[in-house]
Amino acid sequence: MSASSPKSTGNTRNRILQVALDSFNRQGERNVSTNHIAADLGISPGNLYYHFRNKADIVYQLFLQYESLVDGYLKVRNGNALAIDDLVFYLESVVDGLWRFRFLHRELEFLLESDDRLRCEYRAFTARCLVAIETILQGLIRGRVLQSLSDELRQALALNIWLVITNWMAFLKTAHDSREPELAEVRQGIYQVLTLHLPYLDPAHRDDVLALRDRYRPAMPWALSGE
Repeated sequence: MSASSPKSTGNTRNRILQVALDSFNRQGERNVSTNHIAADLGISPGNLYYHFRNKADIVYQLFLQYESLVDGYLKVRNGNALAIDDLVFYLESVVDGLWRFRFLHRELEFLLESDDRLRCEYRAFTARCLVAIETILQGLIRGRVLQSLSDELRQALALNIWLVITNWMAFLKTAHDSREPELAEVRQGIYQVLTLHLPYLDPAHRDDVLALRDRYRPAMPWALSGE
């Protein structure tokens, strides 16, 4: 029997990751086993284990894909002046990346507790994202979209932006009787992020940012009083 070609092996590995990602997003990581993934692919569990040692290894590789995607989106050259359109690009790109790998943030605490390697990598990833967000804020200051901020305030704003982006989906799920949010609803988190910018906007750009923010305005069902 001839050995599998490197291309065939790579294709199988990529198919496993894609099927696992789709299943984790739809059903939740804890509800999907390696046997389920293998069955969906029409391969044997042994074939799957040839490529990945266990499900945690699959999750880790999917995280690396997500990490690479976001790192690419947030690659900002220090010293550049940024405009409002740049801010929109960064926000929409990061939110869309989060949507593509939504199971990660939906089950983040459990996943990090289950894998020391993932926990360490995610900590470094978060640190890089916070630095990148600060760099974006500095670019907006250079572009005169934002007023000058102290280092302490800029760091606090960067952290608040990251917290809103990464926790918005979990909030939506609790606000909607645990149903899964849709992409359009996840993008509404951009409204909250833009709201964080309002106190620091240069007056010349305030109306533009307010108009932009309205594009993402959520219905806010959580504001309705219950019976």
